[in-house]
Amino acid sequence: MNSSSSTRPRVLVARRLFPEITERLSAHFEVDAYAGVAPLSPSELVARLQGCAGVLVTGTERIDAALLEACPALRAVCSMAVGYNNIDVAACTARRVLVSNAPGVLTETTADFGFALMMATARRISESEHWLRAGQWKQWSYDLFAGSDVHGATLGILGMGRIGQAIARRGALGFGMSVAYHNRSRLPPADEAAVSARYVDLPELLRIADHLVIVVPYTPQTHHLIGAAELALMKPTATLTNIARGGVVDDRALAEALKLRRIAAAGLDVFEGEPQVHPDLLTVPNVVLTPHIASASLPTRRAMAELAATNLVAALTGAQPPTALNPEVLAPAA
Repeated sequence: MNSSSSTRPRVLVARRLFPEITERLSAHFEVDAYAGVAPLSPSELVARLQGCAGVLVTGTERIDAALLEACPALRAVCSMAVGYNNIDVAACTARRVLVSNAPGVLTETTADFGFALMMATARRISESEHWLRAGQWKQWSYDLFAGSDVHGATLGILGMGRIGQAIARRGALGFGMSVAYHNRSRLPPADEAAVSARYVDLPELLRIADHLVIVVPYTPQTHHLIGAAELALMKPTATLTNIARGGVVDDRALAEALKLRRIAAAGLDVFEGEPQVHPDLLTVPNVVLTPHIASASLPTRRAMAELAATNLVAALTGAQPPTALNPEVLAPAA
């Protein structure tokens, strides 16, 4: 550390990340890089943030009004995730704390994973592997783990942002699927045509989808958007894949629907209250479970962290952060 380090802003990297990210930040700041695997508890986070002007977070660390009150030096909260429901942006804006996220850089990787999870769900890959590993494969039969086709089926997409559109392209162009979607606002006709998708209301989407993929952000309005009543509208042969956020789907209701075969199967990368998983989901065989890894390719995770670091450097050195959520805080105070 050079002799001027004491005059430089302090920042916290709140999760273990690529060493080169810490090195890059160290050229500008005095860096406290948390090296633990488990996330910091709320009280530990507050303690580590004392005197810090900025923090690089993931989608886990909760940044709310109470934390901001306890950390008055904080000026920038930069997340390497796309979703930011863990950050109270309004409270940050009120205190003139810059908030940024990391959209765009993980779109294609997450769409790859969402499509893979949907296919694994439809073709019963996880269920059949567990059965094989248990030594139960003795002979072939015509209906041995017979699932449902993906090619030519109806792909329903709930949430048609960047990732939803990337999934639609894969389905329509790669697998000849008929694509229907529902979104808070309808896409312009040219964008619909580009992904060969048609807009329908939510009940219709649930009724017609052979494979439903959920990609909406989590907000108070989308909490339990898919519950028992919505699941009851789906075909008994349909699958549901959630790569959005935990809480969009009522996990208890979904486990019940899977147990009773009201829908055929589900693929879940996100869970309400994660890393805890609703225990009922662990008892049904017709669900594929993964630990929130949709963006987990090394190039993409590195790009996410790089974008968060770029935002943090910009926010604390007088430049314009490229993906600020509340850029108005950078304007001179009235």
